[in-house]
Amino acid sequence: MNTAIYDVRNLTEEMLERAEVRGEAEARRATDTALEAVEEAARVIRRGGLVAFPTETVYGLGADAFNEAAVRRIYAAKGRPSDNPMIVHLARASDIGALAAALTPDTVRLIEGFWPGPLSIVVKKSAAVPDAVTGGLDSVAVRMPDDPVALALIRRAGTPIAAPSANLSGRPSPTAAEHVLRDLDGRVDAILAGNPCRVGIESTVLDLSEGRPVILRPGFVTADGIAALLGKSVETDPAIFTRDGDKDAARVPKSPGMKYRHYAPEAEMMVLEGARERVKSEMARLKTLNERLGRRVGTLLFEEKAFLEAAQGLFAELRALDDAGADLIIAGALSEDDALGFAVMNRMMKAAGYNIIRV
Repeated sequence: MNTAIYDVRNLTEEMLERAEVRGEAEARRATDTALEAVEEAARVIRRGGLVAFPTETVYGLGADAFNEAAVRRIYAAKGRPSDNPMIVHLARASDIGALAAALTPDTVRLIEGFWPGPLSIVVKKSAAVPDAVTGGLDSVAVRMPDDPVALALIRRAGTPIAAPSANLSGRPSPTAAEHVLRDLDGRVDAILAGNPCRVGIESTVLDLSEGRPVILRPGFVTADGIAALLGKSVETDPAIFTRDGDKDAARVPKSPGMKYRHYAPEAEMMVLEGARERVKSEMARLKTLNERLGRRVGTLLFEEKAFLEAAQGLFAELRALDDAGADLIIAGALSEDDALGFAVMNRMMKAAGYNIIRV
């Protein structure tokens, strides 16, 4: 397959507004290249093809959410287990009615408070949602991304788009177009090459399908923020804190990232946890020791309270260390007392296969 690549880095919210207000013909004359590229990508979606596109979190690999054959192509392109559910992306919050069996007051409050943005909400699905999207579950995760390219693609495709991250299954999530190209060139029909993702880790996934709010995957939208909006406590699924989900073959994950190996570089990886100076000292010792054994060692240590920078940079750093030929990556843990630090550590621990060393 020949993967088409379209440069849409200059597409802005203002350009989209012109397209909506003035009409398609005039918008195209004013914003020619980017909108024509999105139009072509939308045609690919409508034909049952696969398009990788940027969001504010990570790049997604999208297909028409109501086209089961197209959705199954995503699993094949990524090498993704078929019971690993996907998130459906909307361009308008009101479109959730086509996917959800019913909306609760809590769902409506969360949509009004956090959409567009990095919050996916798990609700009971309607009969129209194919089982391939949900991994056979009776629930579906839905979100409205906060990115002009993503919103333009979904609107012009005229359908909700099912989209996991646009990487080979198990690899670090892609936060730049070159990451997508490296993993999926020749496997997908088109890539919309936009700007690097400004959040850098996947959306928070909040389960409302059983009534009470439960976080299935931590992210930029925090439990405290959700609790403040809803006026009630928010639980965190215990599977987030352990690797038990990886071992339980019978367990059906309700969210991406809950069961299978995720975010992993090609290199072996370990995470050092402890007081900052001890982590630095042990990192230097292990680096020297392993280099004496002939291994190429890469290190990853973010500034102590630079949680946003860590979120934005984690996956790109892991990929860069792989590209540099590292055999071993030694990373320093972040504080999990901070909600965003906790979300980044969730990814870091999975990337390291829970190879955590206390120093």
